[in-house]
Amino acid sequence: MLRAETQPASAAYDVFNGDADGICALHQLRLACPREAVLVTGVKRDIALLQRVPCASGTAVTVLDISLDANYAPLVALLDAGAHVTYYDHHAANRAFAHPGLRLRWDDAPDTCTSLIVDRELKGRFRRWAIVAAFGDNLDARAYALAAESGCLAHETDTLAALGRALNYNAYGENIADLHVPSERLYRELHAYDAPLAFIAHAACYRALADGYQSDTAQAASITPHHRFDGGAVYVLPNAGWARRVSGVFANGLVQREPGKSFAVLTELGNGAYTASIRSGDPALLPANAFCERFANGGGRRAAAGINGLPASEVEAFCQAFRRCAGDQAVSLHHTIRNER
Repeated sequence: MLRAETQPASAAYDVFNGDADGICALHQLRLACPREAVLVTGVKRDIALLQRVPCASGTAVTVLDISLDANYAPLVALLDAGAHVTYYDHHAANRAFAHPGLRLRWDDAPDTCTSLIVDRELKGRFRRWAIVAAFGDNLDARAYALAAESGCLAHETDTLAALGRALNYNAYGENIADLHVPSERLYRELHAYDAPLAFIAHAACYRALADGYQSDTAQAASITPHHRFDGGAVYVLPNAGWARRVSGVFANGLVQREPGKSFAVLTELGNGAYTASIRSGDPALLPANAFCERFANGGGRRAAAGINGLPASEVEAFCQAFRRCAGDQAVSLHHTIRNER
């Protein structure tokens, strides 16, 4: 069913990551609890979003799918000013704290995402959107299980998976100009629909996403490893819009095709630096976020993490460090298998 959109009010802010998880998490919340709010979002790696929210007493702020650690200072400033903050997230939150103005819903389990945290709170009222987000966040096993529990037919599940991947793919870019659909506009168009299948059937922007996804992934198919080793590989993508858009999907595909191995995908930016997308084959033994936190502007979650702005001069050192970590994982795995025999 098509839903009417409302105009924002200045007393409330919805702050969310521009990827599938952030968009679907907010969509579920606003289906359940409609509220006029100023939208604050950006490309996937634009996570320091709370600094854009004015500090004022009584302001209501909802935050979804951005790291608390990366937003610690503006979060403290908002709370000190008398704002009320509701925070949903699954990324590392080493600096989490209790405060009377803060309602934190956080879970970093490797098989969850922010939309699933919201789904849990809403008791599955809009579960198909949570399934879309889980597919977008590369949580395929969890997504397929939830789809089966929800009575989705096989073709419906495949359609939800395609939507999740397309929404997530769209969020990757150096800036908004790299995206097929700007994140705020994508959320507004999507929020007009109660059901994912209705959005796919009727929203004008979905065809642009689906066509772009197919074109960009086809270009990535010819990329070969920069470094290959027992525990995984490092890939390097060129300075091009298609490469920046496809980097996350490309990394997800690598770890899906070779379970148990870890991968790093470096993508060159216009300034000569690189972004890094890390996927861990064993989040318990090799947490992706712990590896990325060794570098400036690095962070994420245990299964998937990234680095913004890795200097070109540090690329080879990064590759060697990643090889050591992934190699340690492979050695430990081989040792465990040998001992179990």
